[in-house]
Amino acid sequence: MCSYNSLNGVPTCADSHLLTSVARHEWAFKGYITADCDAVATIYTSHRNTPTAEDAVADVLKAGLPCNTITPLQGLQNYIRNTLYSPGCEDLACISDNMFAEAVETAKRVDEVVVVVGLDQTQEREEQDRINLTLPGQQEKLLYQVSQAAKRPVVLVILSGGPVDVSFAVNDPHVSSIIWAGYPGEAGGQALAEIIFGDYNPGGRLPLTWYPQDFVKIPMTDMNMRPNHHTGYPGRTYRFYTGKKVFEFGQGLSYSTYSYKFSSTTIKKIVLNVTMEHVKGPGNRRKAFVRVEKTLCKKLKFRSSILVRNHDKIDGRHPVLLYSKSPATHKGTPRKQLIGFRSVHVEGKHTAKVTFVVQPCDHFSTVEENGERILTIGSHSLIVGDAQHPVSLVTKHLKGISYHHYLKG
Repeated sequence: MCSYNSLNGVPTCADSHLLTSVARHEWAFKGYITADCDAVATIYTSHRNTPTAEDAVADVLKAGLPCNTITPLQGLQNYIRNTLYSPGCEDLACISDNMFAEAVETAKRVDEVVVVVGLDQTQEREEQDRINLTLPGQQEKLLYQVSQAAKRPVVLVILSGGPVDVSFAVNDPHVSSIIWAGYPGEAGGQALAEIIFGDYNPGGRLPLTWYPQDFVKIPMTDMNMRPNHHTGYPGRTYRFYTGKKVFEFGQGLSYSTYSYKFSSTTIKKIVLNVTMEHVKGPGNRRKAFVRVEKTLCKKLKFRSSILVRNHDKIDGRHPVLLYSKSPATHKGTPRKQLIGFRSVHVEGKHTAKVTFVVQPCDHFSTVEENGERILTIGSHSLIVGDAQHPVSLVTKHLKGISYHHYLKG
């Protein structure tokens, strides 16, 4: 990635010596070179290195920055040459519906319909916050009218950097699938077409929770992670959020169906050689814990292997997300937390193995309100998809109460 600054008086994105002579020839770099956000624009606006914006673009292309963008329409036309196109809206804001009729008529004429909606940098960018999580203007109305007119359920493609509340489409029988494409790169249109036509088996997972429109009622100044049941505050992030969701963090579909099984070598019990303490928990029951700072954490780490089965004929590269879940005995315990993720290629009708290193002091611990980490004594869980594996934390060293008394509560 070429950056905003100049090197020896030349903006890096317009420096053919740097991008071509050094990177390509001397270092034999074969990958992509892209510009950092506005680094091309600043050649004209900040560096004043060119007389016009167009000259800045020309300079970076000659320097070796590739630019051969394939739009979603071009990607579809690579498969179906006579693909028809109707813009639907005059612009992204979609204030007027005067172009809806043409889009509806086009939908009636064709066999399959792909509807592309979403946002751009007029809606979200640095120093430009969104005030709604819905689609701009009348985009939702356009989708409804087109999907009602189409012969078969439509494919909905969302172009956006952040989440969009498309709850209306999730269970709509007129929408066959929803693809979030983010803001795709120069080959994004081709990649999208390959997924739609089945030449690529998708395996993406959402990197954030998709909240509903009502989430905007929560003040941005309230950055507490944990929910507050007394005030109705739902919390934030997949670890603590208790409200309704459009889509979960980590959600994603594939053309293959996968199942998971923990290897028999994954341990089921960890003995902590440290004094156990207790705290008053829900219902005034005493809950036992140990302090992480007093624990020999390095000796506790272990490996957990998961067998991933692809039940369909098509090969797929599948992301495996491993979570931990601790007993909800202490205030502020996360609903679950991500230990890590691995991407594994699984051939059709075959099984692959993926291994994680689990650090109990990090992955099974809870942070108290005073910032101290503790490990709850009891049954914790490793979770992948629908598969769960119990791991019990036990200790022989007691403080204040007997272990027998603790078990009785």
